[in-house]
Amino acid sequence: MLAFIVMGLAALTTTRQADAREKSVAKFVPSDATIVRQIHHYRRATWHWQSVMGARRSRAGHAEKDPSRKYKLWARNLWKHRAKRVRRLAVHPPHKSQWLCIHRYEGAWTSATGNGYYGGLQMDISFQRRYGARLLHRKGTANKWTPLEQMWVAEKAHRSGRGFYPWPNTARYCGLI
Repeated sequence: MLAFIVMGLAALTTTRQADAREKSVAKFVPSDATIVRQIHHYRRATWHWQSVMGARRSRAGHAEKDPSRKYKLWARNLWKHRAKRVRRLAVHPPHKSQWLCIHRYEGAWTSATGNGYYGGLQMDISFQRRYGARLLHRKGTANKWTPLEQMWVAEKAHRSGRGFYPWPNTARYCGLI
């Protein structure tokens, strides 16, 4: 009798597990409009980080105008891949440890000290206009940018030949000049 009960419980458990697997296999099928929205989302994210890093912008096709669902899915996956790749590059700016050292002596990433300097690297407005104009226009002063965005703007200044000299004292403390 005990054997029949154990076999019955095992059979019930097996069928419940099979039902759960079947339910998890059922996939969400996005509409064409959802796919186009996803394309726009990944494309905006890609272009944002390319702009912040000073990289050339990826070219866009016209997936929203092509009636083929297969093409829209291909375009969405392409932009998703590009967004992931550019984000992976963005989180590792050149001289990141040096920018973090300068930041330790300058201020909080979200600080607006009232003395004309903003953000964790204490950038003034003319510096922001010159090296981070797009961010300044879209988000406001550097204290409203992410730390990565601030480091990339500083990196643009560094690449332009200014090096770490816009931060003379803190760069000396960090042994950079």
